[in-house]
Amino acid sequence: MPETIEAKELQIVKIFGDDYRFEIPDYQRPYAWTEEEVGELLDDLLQAMDRGNTKEVGELPPYFLGSIVLIQDAPSPEAAVVDGQQRITTLTILFCVLRELSNSPDPEYQQAIAEYVRSRGNPTAGIEGHFRLRVRDRDRDYFEKNVQQPGALCDFLNQTNVNSLPDSRQRMFENAKYLWCKLSSLEDERRDMLTKFLVQRCYMVIVSTSDQRSAYRIFAVMNDRGLDLSPTDILKADVIGEMNEDTRPRYTDIWESIEEEIGREDFRELFAHIRMIYMKKKMRRGTLQDEFKEGVLNSEKLKSTNFIDDVLTPYSDAYKVVSRAYYESSNGAETVNKYLEYLKRLDNFDWIPPAMVFFNRNPNETDLLARFVRDLERLAYGLFLLRANVNQRIDRYAAVLEDIEKGTDLFDGTSVLQITPEEKIKILQTLDGSIYTTPRIPSPLLRRLDSLLAEKGATYDYPTVSIEHVLPQNPNSESEWLKTFPDEVERHEWTHKLANLVLLSHRKNAKAQNYDFERKKTEYFQRGGVTTFALTTQVVTESEWTPKVLDRRQRELIDALGKEWRLL
Repeated sequence: MPETIEAKELQIVKIFGDDYRFEIPDYQRPYAWTEEEVGELLDDLLQAMDRGNTKEVGELPPYFLGSIVLIQDAPSPEAAVVDGQQRITTLTILFCVLRELSNSPDPEYQQAIAEYVRSRGNPTAGIEGHFRLRVRDRDRDYFEKNVQQPGALCDFLNQTNVNSLPDSRQRMFENAKYLWCKLSSLEDERRDMLTKFLVQRCYMVIVSTSDQRSAYRIFAVMNDRGLDLSPTDILKADVIGEMNEDTRPRYTDIWESIEEEIGREDFRELFAHIRMIYMKKKMRRGTLQDEFKEGVLNSEKLKSTNFIDDVLTPYSDAYKVVSRAYYESSNGAETVNKYLEYLKRLDNFDWIPPAMVFFNRNPNETDLLARFVRDLERLAYGLFLLRANVNQRIDRYAAVLEDIEKGTDLFDGTSVLQITPEEKIKILQTLDGSIYTTPRIPSPLLRRLDSLLAEKGATYDYPTVSIEHVLPQNPNSESEWLKTFPDEVERHEWTHKLANLVLLSHRKNAKAQNYDFERKKTEYFQRGGVTTFALTTQVVTESEWTPKVLDRRQRELIDALGKEWRLL
């Protein structure tokens, strides 16, 4: 039978309807979206809805949610998801949360939302009820029982012992909880508006084929893995193509030399950062090359050779410095590079565009650069600890970019580069909370704190750095730890706090985690006779590990960070 390929742009109401029964094949990678991606999706939906400035859903502008590649033998609704499982799974979780939070007195309205998660079926047509999405076999029962099943979500989100779950299930729990918290804070009317907007005015492109080979070929093309023609290749053709024949060879050589020196992947990132510098907003319209043409190359001042001379060359130099922590100066470069290294440890690089602009404008002002990177690092870690999502980060850094360009005093207390009094309070509260259970925070924060406590000039570059609890997470019933911490509530309260966490230069040892304090110090924390990390060295000097010691240590560690980041 010949293969067929079909692409359709459909409303969400059609996609989560009877024409499709989505299934995630077992060979797909696990569900991996985090609160970062889910928060971005929800923010984008709400912002798109609000841009319509009307309460009539039918009058709102349509919003595109991306594409999905399926293997489907029409007219059968069975559809294996080749590409797009993260988005389709997250949308299912979103519908489950909207279903449970609905306060509509109309049972038909509530049932309509439930229908996007599970079809009631049609007994007269011999169609059994079924979930619209079936995730991978290994997570299917878990997802159906706790998320998709009506009425189960509330109890599920009250669970506390989720750290031992596989990563995919932790993501399902965390993302459902994130959406629940965000959506439950909305007024009923706004939440209902979001539901209707999602169903009626949001669209996706469904690319379906009857043949698995062609499905993966489509997937490869859509992900730039076929011809490997990157956005920068397309932009190069546009920029160089505008030059006269005498000029092209020289500027082609400049372009390719920069790309070779930076590396192909980083070269693409450089263009993304330049786009941000000029447009000062998140990319929303699809491709990097399209937005770059509109937001950067559209200016007559940046056509042809001007772009390479005035933008690409100087910003590539700035990018190399800030992304590699490679600032050079006869005096003071060490301080600048130290804070750039701290910035590199974060889980995002949204801070790079303002750093590029500031370094490009002040290449020889070492003292000024040191002051700037110190405040930029303070802001970046503050946003990191507040778990600001990508939209919030980009808005903040866009404001910093604007102030740099205007010549505003960045070091004034009211500057957007500075942390507000309200943010200081929230950051300190985060530092005093259960740090270990907050996704992606523990390792960068502990390494930053360790650098602060270490001797001047001390650096570590271990292939493995792990985090260990001094007081174990689950001490056994015969453990000395239960005598030292007899109050279970107090023990749980201290377990995941900053004071109880140390860094190790080797992998965790499951058996060693429940050692009593003295044995843990000598056999685990001092493996090989040397403890390198300052955080761990401090613990080794303690003669006991009690609530009183933890309380003192918690205050000392938070004070150290508070003074460094001027939070106190």
